[in-house]
Amino acid sequence: MSLQRRLLGSVLAALPLALFQAVSVQAQTAPEQDDEIVVTGRVSTFGATKSDIPILETARSVSVIGAEEFLERGSLTLDDTLNYTAGVVGDTFGYSTRGDFPRVRGLDVPEYLDNIQVLFGYYNNARSDIYTLEQVEILKGPASVLYGQGSPGGILNTVSKKAGSENLGREIVLDYGTHNRMQASTDIGIDLSGDGEWTARLVGLIRESDTQIDYVNDDAIIFAPSVTFENENTAITALVNYTDRSSDTAGQFLPLSVTGCASDDVTISEPNICASATGLEVEPSLYVGSPGFNKYDTESLSLTLFGQQRLNDIFSVEGTLRFRDNEADYNQTWLSFLGTGVPRTTANGTALARTWYESDAGSNQFAADTRVRAKFETGFATHEVLAGINYQDVETEQLGASLYGRPSTFNLYNPVYDGSEIPTDAEFDALRSLTESTTETIGYYVNDQISVGNFVLNAGVRFDDLETGNGTSTQDDSATSFSFGGLYKTSFGLNPYVNYAESFQATVGVDTNTGENLKPQEGEQIEIGIKYHPAGSPTYITAAYFDIEQSNLPNPQALQNAASQQEGVAKITGFEVEARTAIGDLQLDGSFSSLDTEDPNGIPISSIPEVQGSAWVTWKPSQGQLQGFRLGAGVRYAGDNESQGISFLASNNFDPSVVKIETDGYTVFDGLIGYSFDQVDLTLNARNLFDTDYYGTCLARGDCFPGEGRTVVARAAYRF
Repeated sequence: MSLQRRLLGSVLAALPLALFQAVSVQAQTAPEQDDEIVVTGRVSTFGATKSDIPILETARSVSVIGAEEFLERGSLTLDDTLNYTAGVVGDTFGYSTRGDFPRVRGLDVPEYLDNIQVLFGYYNNARSDIYTLEQVEILKGPASVLYGQGSPGGILNTVSKKAGSENLGREIVLDYGTHNRMQASTDIGIDLSGDGEWTARLVGLIRESDTQIDYVNDDAIIFAPSVTFENENTAITALVNYTDRSSDTAGQFLPLSVTGCASDDVTISEPNICASATGLEVEPSLYVGSPGFNKYDTESLSLTLFGQQRLNDIFSVEGTLRFRDNEADYNQTWLSFLGTGVPRTTANGTALARTWYESDAGSNQFAADTRVRAKFETGFATHEVLAGINYQDVETEQLGASLYGRPSTFNLYNPVYDGSEIPTDAEFDALRSLTESTTETIGYYVNDQISVGNFVLNAGVRFDDLETGNGTSTQDDSATSFSFGGLYKTSFGLNPYVNYAESFQATVGVDTNTGENLKPQEGEQIEIGIKYHPAGSPTYITAAYFDIEQSNLPNPQALQNAASQQEGVAKITGFEVEARTAIGDLQLDGSFSSLDTEDPNGIPISSIPEVQGSAWVTWKPSQGQLQGFRLGAGVRYAGDNESQGISFLASNNFDPSVVKIETDGYTVFDGLIGYSFDQVDLTLNARNLFDTDYYGTCLARGDCFPGEGRTVVARAAYRF
């Protein structure tokens, strides 16, 4: 990247701090949000929309899940928090410990923390813990105008707990639950100055826990202190987050021969895959690793600075600055994949071969997002203009080796964990190699929200410049993204809207057909929807129809003599509904989504259910002897999903054929019992209450992923 761009990045980092020292002027009291925030969560300038404009007036689909809500439903991971959200699959690959792998509108999406991207690549970073979060947000559909490169499915943004005059509560929480889960956590706010100008907050936890997978633990130590200075015009926060997690891999890549072939919940089109199967299904808790070798230990340290400065009645400036350093020590062994459609075990359940993988990986990040906000009127129109510069410099590295297809006697029906097959250090040293990547991006964007009477119009444009390197060569890309939308506010609370948005994602490599660098993947979406919230009512309903097209994908397999390698196009259409209301002491929440997906080969996108639905109800008596008691129940449904691949080990004389794996849908129930008195809050949560066995998905490559089993956690919180 040029010296000029590096200097611009440095100036960008310093700009918020300089502006925050500007002379303050008298602030006006911000108008109160309407009742809409009570039932949908509050968006903020450091949230997914980079604005505090109410969701009801935003011509986009946005879902917000507050901490009180996701803890009430027994969530233990970030994946869990998404289970009751329309159009989102939280645990795509079943129960996981390595990270969170949500799909939004059928597609992978990037993860952000306080509207700065937090994950890059795979398995080089520490997983976020939900106790450190105020809320989780999903901005659905392309978001490149605000965030640069990303998925047309949207983004997942999490909001950190930070110090502030509104965050002076104090609590100590003890958890004990299934799989010997023991956790102690605390969240303490302190008024340092006595007048709310200087505040501090300490969030931390320590956890020791087994998991539903034999030999796999989930231990953590997290320390997240923050300090805030704020007055009428200025707010500056410094937040440190140190995360140390010790674990192993829950995903064991269990072979179809001992899962799908023996399960009534999985349909396999190619009979040869199950030719060697005994018909016996292994327990979902089966561990096929080696306890003396396997590990997934991660460590992360980040420093984030937030700042807001009101300059006058029109202009304000805000920004986020982050430094983050991550390490991941990852070892795993699994049964080798021998080709699509090829069995991975003998008839008696013995592995045909095992692969041993060792990786020491890391990443470091410097990122800054500085924005100027202007609120003004021009004639009969009111404007809120957001103009920003976003800079990011990320480096990742991995020193690792993979020993593929080593002979093995490991038997899945009678596993022995004696460590006899663990390769020597010398064997790994002979194959170990270093992989590096660098990504440096800078983006300039402007967005204008215009209110004219009952009409709310929105238009934005962004220009991005990227440089990506792999240690030996670099690739430059640029992109221009647009979005625009309109919403009409009716007097009875029914607001119809429409929007159009674009996305792009850089693809590194050379097109062998054209000799040019591969073009960025591109996405575009048209969305039509309604938002309904009668004034003074606890009812809030959103419904949306969307049409997404993703282009510049790899060519369909049937396409011959193409002009380039990027003729592939994927299409997704869908319908989503989310609804919340209250009837007396009952609070009700429901969601439904239907997706029709088609990848470049004309088949459904792998592992995505066509239909999903959920419902949750909580009873909280507001008076009488049962005041303080609460009872909750929820149900989650995910429909069938499928995976397809090309096999050369087919029943028709070894000619290529399509392997199609269909995984049945599932329905699980969750529950809550709680009671609050004085300063004590007691809860008992159960997820998958009836311990339903199911697979999140099974893949044509030859493996299945068990879903989350029953967890029961008792929690005692003392608030003071």
